[in-house]
Amino acid sequence: MSRSPAVELTVPGPEGERTVRVSNPDKVYFPDRGITKREVVEYYLAVAEPLLRAIGHRPTTLKRFVDGVTGEPFYQKRLPKGAPDWVRTARITFPSGRPADEVCPTEPAVLAWAANLGTLDFHPWPVRDTDTDHPDELRIDLDPQPGTDFADAVAVAGVLREVLDEAGLVGWPKTSGGRGVHVNVRIRPEWTFTEVRRAVITIGRRVTSKVPDRATIEWWKESRGERVFLDYNQACRDRTVASAWSVRGRPGATVSFPVRWDELADVDPEQFELRSVPGLLAERGDAHADMDQHPGGLETVLDWAEKDAAEGLGDLPYPPDYPKMPGEPKRVQPSRARKDT
Repeated sequence: MSRSPAVELTVPGPEGERTVRVSNPDKVYFPDRGITKREVVEYYLAVAEPLLRAIGHRPTTLKRFVDGVTGEPFYQKRLPKGAPDWVRTARITFPSGRPADEVCPTEPAVLAWAANLGTLDFHPWPVRDTDTDHPDELRIDLDPQPGTDFADAVAVAGVLREVLDEAGLVGWPKTSGGRGVHVNVRIRPEWTFTEVRRAVITIGRRVTSKVPDRATIEWWKESRGERVFLDYNQACRDRTVASAWSVRGRPGATVSFPVRWDELADVDPEQFELRSVPGLLAERGDAHADMDQHPGGLETVLDWAEKDAAEGLGDLPYPPDYPKMPGEPKRVQPSRARKDT
């Protein structure tokens, strides 16, 4: 297929206008919808204001689909070669101890530049560039397992909201762009990744104790059953989820969309897609616009964690690519664990 001529877009920003070159703009990224690269770039410019509230000044991994959604994506965790000098970075440290300079969006032109590289999902770290070792966002990923769906995730999210209320925390829900629900909580950047992960585990335990037949924090898939998994390991260092306003790499070009608690049960996640969301933003505004005004603390949750530990409820397994952590149980699925002889 022949390449379409490149176009140059003039993008205003806080430091003046930037010129962003879009190569092969007519390249189809979503064959089922006929959505082109240029449409993706223009989408991200249309939602730049709320998207930068979600990922601005955060080190951000780019999930790139250079051949569209039918191709194989990859995660760009370091600044790509040839990036313009106005694309800023933040220094992060991987679990291995190795450092990296990751893209840190600060203006709309960065979003357009990234989209031209085939970026669909923006995966921000839960930290700011001023302190990349202390999260200011606690994230809970409600992941429906086989046999469950979005409605089940919504039901569990309602229980999660009750637990967050008990802890004095404010949750902000959004669709994942698939069958799940993400709930973000703004926190003061006073705790480490390990402490935030511990808090997520503790919150998950409270939720599962209330609805054990509907929710689980079992790391091993064979133990989850037909329940919604609260993926506590998304709170690990270098683990991220797609941001609000991100286009997901699915055939329908669905978007992870912020919603209010009182409307979560009534939405259809498929209604939020690349072509509909700019109009919905203009009509409804950003449901997460005030998130920064409600930072909370983890004191209550970590007190719960200490009580859990006193009752024998300690740490849970980390992902397989992480170094063995102090206090972590055996990292082996139950069916393969050796019997104690």
